[in-house]
Amino acid sequence: MGKKQIIVTDKAPKALGPYSAGVRNGNFVFTAGQIGIDPATGKVVEGGIEAETRRALTNLQAVLEAGGAKLSDVMKTTVFLKDMGEFGKMNGVYAEFFGENPPARSAVQVAALPLGVSVEIEAVAILQD
Repeated sequence: MGKKQIIVTDKAPKALGPYSAGVRNGNFVFTAGQIGIDPATGKVVEGGIEAETRRALTNLQAVLEAGGAKLSDVMKTTVFLKDMGEFGKMNGVYAEFFGENPPARSAVQVAALPLGVSVEIEAVAILQD
């Protein structure tokens, strides 16, 4: 394993607490959960779970890219939903980002998410040699 490198990018929102948006060690890239915050405004995007999912995945992609990875390097994602009843809407947008050969995924309903958002998504990527 290599040395722990903190991933920083202006293309994703700043951390809302004492954590890093992403961490890279060797060929592994771990992201913090990303939510639908527009990094330009610092505000949650409007438009419901589909808009939030699209923005969360765009933010996730930015963190991965800042760490030298891309969406195709993602091995596992975890999706946290405020309402499992909105799974289908989230899944439709998710498929736009992870179409062919998608990563393994878990999706769980949680009691609450930061800033009252509907969805949060985190990922683990392994850079391909």
